[in-house]
Amino acid sequence: MSSSTGAWPPPRDFWTDTLPKRTAGMTRPHLFKGVVPISAANTDAVLDGFAAIRRAHAAGLEITANARVYVGEEHRPDLVDKVLAADGWPEGDFPAWMQEQVGAERFSLVLNTLESVSPPLAAGLGEFVAALLDGWGVPVGGAELVAFVGNYSGTAFGVHEGYENAFLTHYGPGTKDFYCWPAEEYRKLTGGSDPLFGDYAWLLEHGEHFALEPGDALFLPERVFHVGRQSEFSVSVAIPLYTLPDAAIARAWIAPDLLAALLASDPDAAAGQPSPMQPLTAGPDDLARRLATVTAAALTAATQQAPAAATQHAHQRWHTVLSNGGWQQTEHDLARNEAATAFTDTALTPGTSVAVRAPYRLMVTGEQAFLRGCEAPADPAVLTPDLVHRLNTGPTPLPDDPQVIAAIRTLGTTGGLTVATTPKETE
Repeated sequence: MSSSTGAWPPPRDFWTDTLPKRTAGMTRPHLFKGVVPISAANTDAVLDGFAAIRRAHAAGLEITANARVYVGEEHRPDLVDKVLAADGWPEGDFPAWMQEQVGAERFSLVLNTLESVSPPLAAGLGEFVAALLDGWGVPVGGAELVAFVGNYSGTAFGVHEGYENAFLTHYGPGTKDFYCWPAEEYRKLTGGSDPLFGDYAWLLEHGEHFALEPGDALFLPERVFHVGRQSEFSVSVAIPLYTLPDAAIARAWIAPDLLAALLASDPDAAAGQPSPMQPLTAGPDDLARRLATVTAAALTAATQQAPAAATQHAHQRWHTVLSNGGWQQTEHDLARNEAATAFTDTALTPGTSVAVRAPYRLMVTGEQAFLRGCEAPADPAVLTPDLVHRLNTGPTPLPDDPQVIAAIRTLGTTGGLTVATTPKETE
């Protein structure tokens, strides 16, 4: 089955009513036809993002976005440097160029973290993500853009399980045939949960089939097995929503930070002093007793401090994701760094018009400002609610106020601001 949202970005009732109904409460795949306009995302924009990755490679820049090359179902890391370093492709002839680089007729190019190298895609598909945040909710790990480019006869990962909710947007020019299986049915058919490679034609007749055409968006619920197949060159971009498990967040961030603070090696504290030499004949029991005492004391204190630590982390994570337009936070963000450099190199004077770059958001809470996933100190008397609103909603001229201009300069280091116009020189 398929349907259309009828608007871009999908309105709030799409997320609150249409999507839950068509997907049995977000548990079944569903194809929405003609959702993504060319102005928001298209094949050329994806290839421009790949060109940005190639440009960073040529400049020796470390970036999070990366390219993976597959021939058939074989991962070919040995070909990555070749496709990144080769001369550019003739306009409109990317498939033939790629075939020449990999030495094969069929290929697959997977691009991760595309939002960090393509401002047009980050902004265009950011409209979709912004509507999702407002109408459905916030994925605490943010969202990502993962492009699948090629003429492959089957997804290089085989028939595999998706571990998070996602939307697969398709830009063509060819049609992508997509097949899905609920986890329980897949296990019955295959005898397990492992990906299936090779000849799985027999399995396709048991799957739910969707034919994705340019502009379509397929909702893929978490824990659904799937595979994409195509006979012609085409480009798709997946938008996975990283709703990280609570235990994973506590294990990776909250607990380590809390215990690191509680177990800091203070030489003036008993727990921070070097252990005495241990008599060989006494064995490890005394050491075990001391370590148990220190560990138990830290865990007791951690239990008492856990609510405050969790609150601090939740607030920081919340503002980080929302200020970054819903995208995941990445350390080596090429587009962010280039935007920050461009803003820093621009003179700011009273009357200069400045705006927050789409799809990012300036948020000020207490004495902290969040913009494009970065934190900066803030004076709420300077970054007033009115100024924050005007910056978020469009270009606003800077006042003749050194404190405001200084605050804007600081925010510019996040890469989240742009200069819209500059004042005319007075003759």
